[in-house]
Amino acid sequence: MELIEFLNHPPRTYSPIPFWFLNGDLDEAEIRRQLRDFDAHGVHGVVLHPRIGLSDGVAYLSGAFFRYIRAAVEEAAELDMQVVLYDEGMYPSGSASGQVVAGRPELASRGLALTDAIRPGDSLLCETPRGALVERFSGGTIRGIHFGEDDGEPFAPKSADILNPEAVRRFIELTHEAYWREFKPYFGGTIIGFFTDEPSILGRNAPRGMMPWTAGFDKIYAEAGGRLEDLLGLFTHEENDGTRLYRAFILQRESHVYYESLSDWCEAHGIALMGHPHQSDDIEVEKYFHVPGQDLVLRWIAPETGDTDRMDTVMAKCSADAARLMGRARNSNECYGACNRDGNPWFFTGGDMKWYTDYLAVRGVNLFSPHAFYYSLEGKRSGERPPDVGPGSNWWPRYRLWADYLTRLSWLMTDIDLRADVAVLCRNRDLRPELVAPLFTGQKGFQYLPESVWAECREEDGALLCRGRRYAAALGEKDLFPSVPHSADAVAPDCLCSPAQENLRAARFVKGGVECWLLVNAGEAEISARLTLPTDAPVGCYDLWRGRARRVDAARTADGRALDLRLARRESLLLFACGEAEWQALEEAVEPAALPAPRFGLAGEDAAALKKTYAATLTLDESFAGRAARLTLDAEEMAELSVNGVDCGASFWTPHRFDIPAGALRAGENALRLTVTGSLANRYGKEKVWYGLKE
Repeated sequence: MELIEFLNHPPRTYSPIPFWFLNGDLDEAEIRRQLRDFDAHGVHGVVLHPRIGLSDGVAYLSGAFFRYIRAAVEEAAELDMQVVLYDEGMYPSGSASGQVVAGRPELASRGLALTDAIRPGDSLLCETPRGALVERFSGGTIRGIHFGEDDGEPFAPKSADILNPEAVRRFIELTHEAYWREFKPYFGGTIIGFFTDEPSILGRNAPRGMMPWTAGFDKIYAEAGGRLEDLLGLFTHEENDGTRLYRAFILQRESHVYYESLSDWCEAHGIALMGHPHQSDDIEVEKYFHVPGQDLVLRWIAPETGDTDRMDTVMAKCSADAARLMGRARNSNECYGACNRDGNPWFFTGGDMKWYTDYLAVRGVNLFSPHAFYYSLEGKRSGERPPDVGPGSNWWPRYRLWADYLTRLSWLMTDIDLRADVAVLCRNRDLRPELVAPLFTGQKGFQYLPESVWAECREEDGALLCRGRRYAAALGEKDLFPSVPHSADAVAPDCLCSPAQENLRAARFVKGGVECWLLVNAGEAEISARLTLPTDAPVGCYDLWRGRARRVDAARTADGRALDLRLARRESLLLFACGEAEWQALEEAVEPAALPAPRFGLAGEDAAALKKTYAATLTLDESFAGRAARLTLDAEEMAELSVNGVDCGASFWTPHRFDIPAGALRAGENALRLTVTGSLANRYGKEKVWYGLKE
């Protein structure tokens, strides 16, 4: 079956493309060595990200800088790896590490302020009962690439006014054109895109309450009928016609001056505009990205707080739905960055990483950019937005498991026809998490339709049509399409659960002519339910983590095919419809024998390596000899098991489930060895974190 063949061997172009922090004393040989190491672990692409900690002698965009970038690009080409260039040093994008403003102070970020005291350099716009509205420089900065250039430090680069066409032209000339001159032969081949990172109109560290502005914007606003005095509402949080006009014009200006300029440049040079906008619900500017994206960082969402009810929980659907609307094949997420537990740097578990990965995939993300792989962890570098989720992590020796999983998910969720019977009408920065939460918990597929496409929508026979898709219900903005049902009760779920399962996330889609259901357990307890799929066809399953396809015993019912679903904590599963012959060709699902609980004893501890080793002798009768078996354990954090010297793999979250291959066990005594590796918070963090086998 072609679906299974591709899942077993997905193309390398779907591998994760991590942020690679170029943050140390760079060496060409070391750059090449690290890239070879990435490739050997199943990582076949990188974002070349200049990062704080770079040697002071390497100026941004200098000859020395490009010498190291060239070593990376050339080695990537040799390895058939993909390279995404990063357009800033460090972020947010748009200032060329302060070079846009250097010698051109008028190009610095500007803002609108309400003040009682007009300062030198302010431009008075109007007086209001609460004070004067003035245009002034925001004083915004970006994070730089050398020590001393971070937030609040004296040499933090000044941010540029990305609403000013001249500033954006200068940014492109300094950055994009320089990369083009250096690496033109690689564009469209090894180099697949330019990453722009959360561009900010005001820059970082602008005064609280200041609003985005640019020189001459008062005239544009007034010519459109806006009254400057109405902008007081921006500061008093009182919406009026003037504030609504302001927001629309700021979005329009940012879209055309910044995003469209970068998009056009990338398209003209044979590569994709990649990256992500400033906020998780910035959906309207996604149309300018050839690979729409978002970023999941700083534990904005988390297993302990849930995945459905806040502004940031919509980010994955934001990029995936934008890509679908624009006909883009891929959408990305810069994921895992500083998603530490309890404010403890480096306390980021494998279980967390699996939860975040599944959160993204089931919503349609199909390009993962792990944040980050560090070139260097020396000195202060280990504390800069940790953790390293690649070569500096405790799971790097076993990273191939992660790379294969991310690659399978990326291929699986690309070029799909998503079943989405509900349209959610939304505005930019208002993706209605309160409306969509019941859709997630009720396993109902939906598609965001932002304001810019409403004019293309029409009603027909009680349904909503937009860009070739038909929706049986439309949530939000009830007055726009009155004949369309405004309740999700009008549509059936993608799968029926008995009893209901609020922590089951589902995506129903067609991939290569095959109807599929991707299921994810977003909760902390096992899901056990009778699941009914709306199909008459036989059903197979694919374990995306372990890379195994099996038959499913699914009984025909009046409502479809019914099966018993058990989905453990942190588990995901792909179900698919198939023909009878395809079903017969699948392996029979045989539950492995449950191994009796061994009595492990601590055999050794290497505190420096954060490893505890446990040993057990397990005496078995003839019934286990030569059979596959399963051992389930409760341990923190990464666990590795061998049985009679046979490697039985690694597990990254509890319950740890080890599948012991046939032939590893024998009648009589069996030697089991369990190694548990602890969190690197014990080395780099603020507090120690216990690890080991639980009693």
